[in-house]
Amino acid sequence: MTADGRAMTGLPTFGGRRNMRDEIIETLRGAVISGELRPGTVYSAPSLGEQFGVSATPVREAMLDLVKEGLVETIRNKGFRVVEPSDQELDNFAEIRSLIEVPTVRRIAERGADPAALKRLRELAEGIERAAVEHDFIAHVTIDMEFHTTLLRLAGNEHLVEIAQSLRARSRIYGLKALAEHDQLIPSSHEHAVLVDLIEARDADRAEALMRAHIGHVRGIWAAKSGEAG
Repeated sequence: MTADGRAMTGLPTFGGRRNMRDEIIETLRGAVISGELRPGTVYSAPSLGEQFGVSATPVREAMLDLVKEGLVETIRNKGFRVVEPSDQELDNFAEIRSLIEVPTVRRIAERGADPAALKRLRELAEGIERAAVEHDFIAHVTIDMEFHTTLLRLAGNEHLVEIAQSLRARSRIYGLKALAEHDQLIPSSHEHAVLVDLIEARDADRAEALMRAHIGHVRGIWAAKSGEAG
């Protein structure tokens, strides 16, 4: 169940079927990052399982994976609670992301990407914008995660990708709903398509600047508590 009482929607897939366990993990991770699962609330595996139409077992296994990622904590005999990072931690995550992702995107733009990789990135960018139009915040953050990991993977350093993915997951973007209500989510989402265009054009300076600004948006407006973003 989402923060406003809606059932969590299914995730779109891009090229290949996901197994149920992977889809549950990705949906729950997206629900935490987007704020659909709120800090301070205890969620039981059976109640979350009802949202998927599955037993509590795969949901419990998925939540235990998120415990290992530092996104939730176990509450004995009750369920799981979302861990809320402090403002200082969010600042630290954004700083490290800038140190890793900005120069990496510059190198990728300088080197260029093959047509198949650019096609995949465009599909994901379109998915992010579609989720923004539909106000599907869980799908939005899940596809966004896939976009950025796919992009960074072009640098050929899987360890870098794993670190960046962990930092993105531990960040929070509670302001998605507020951005959507102020008609700001779609323009922000379109930055992904622009970034792909810049990489295709090998415009390293502008790609670097856009990536730096994009991370700033996440920490600035997007990390705001829901309803506080203007």
